[in-house]
Amino acid sequence: MKNTNDRDRAVLEVLKSTGVDILEAALVAKEALAAGRGRVKRALACIQAGEAELRKREMTVSFARAVEEALAARKDRRRRTVVDFRYICNRFMKRCKGLAQRRVRSITPEDCAAWIAEAFGTPQQRNKARRILSGVFSTAFRRGWCADNPVQRVEPERVVERRIEILSAEEIERLMTTAQEYEGGKCLAAVGMMLYGGIRPHEVERLRWEDVRLPAAGDEGASFADAAGGVICISPQHCKTGGARHVTIQPALHALLLNKRARPEERICPPNWRRRWAGLHRAARFTPWQPDVLRHTFATRHLCAHRNYAELQVEMGHRSAALLRTRYIAMSPIGLLSA
Repeated sequence: MKNTNDRDRAVLEVLKSTGVDILEAALVAKEALAAGRGRVKRALACIQAGEAELRKREMTVSFARAVEEALAARKDRRRRTVVDFRYICNRFMKRCKGLAQRRVRSITPEDCAAWIAEAFGTPQQRNKARRILSGVFSTAFRRGWCADNPVQRVEPERVVERRIEILSAEEIERLMTTAQEYEGGKCLAAVGMMLYGGIRPHEVERLRWEDVRLPAAGDEGASFADAAGGVICISPQHCKTGGARHVTIQPALHALLLNKRARPEERICPPNWRRRWAGLHRAARFTPWQPDVLRHTFATRHLCAHRNYAELQVEMGHRSAALLRTRYIAMSPIGLLSA
């Protein structure tokens, strides 16, 4: 009996030494033994495994730190991609109070949906912000800072694309005449490449004259692109979709480029291009300006002239012709007449 009492007192002393209520400590011990199926060694193993899992769950960082890590992981991407990523993340942290310090493991899909709606105004902006926010959490997940990517459970918004009307023959003439006269024609080559080659504005910004391959005099019959007068080489680093392509220099563009050559290392676009480009289309009386109108005009006119989706797909740098059929081609009577 004395030994039993001594044992009971020893048990009580051990429980008291935990610093918690004796009954609560006893309940925890009971739960541990139940998890260990009544075996002490197994109960201890369960406790140790649970402790390791809890440490793993508690390992996390602030959203601001996760953004820094995501940017570092993307440092080799194109400059515009990195700039957009940084801008959208900073806008999230500026518009959403407390987000910068919020621990990423505690962020829920409902939080992400609310922040996207709060920080961005249009469906297009919100869908882009969703993709970039998902990139932040994908990096955090790979680092072990969160259990999953909560943005994957936020549905993207449905965007109804607005028809982009192409330029009429009169509008094309007005734009090109203005480009010839505006600041001595410095912008003419870039405008011609967008209108007669369907090259994207941001791709034109990155091009240099060494990317333009015009056949030498008398060699028009020697190159694979001879019929149209050469090619413009767009590298993966310059292309929006990341794939290289050759844009055929059509006769109208060939005639325009013959007298516009410069040193190979010089850019096609003059310095302060965006300011100059905005000034040019204002001078040509295009207000407001539709950003994709030249590319859409090229696509419609090319298809009306050649009736070949596959060829146009290659020129545009699309992976399939589906986008051309659903968005790019203005096959209305106005579009056909202007082409």
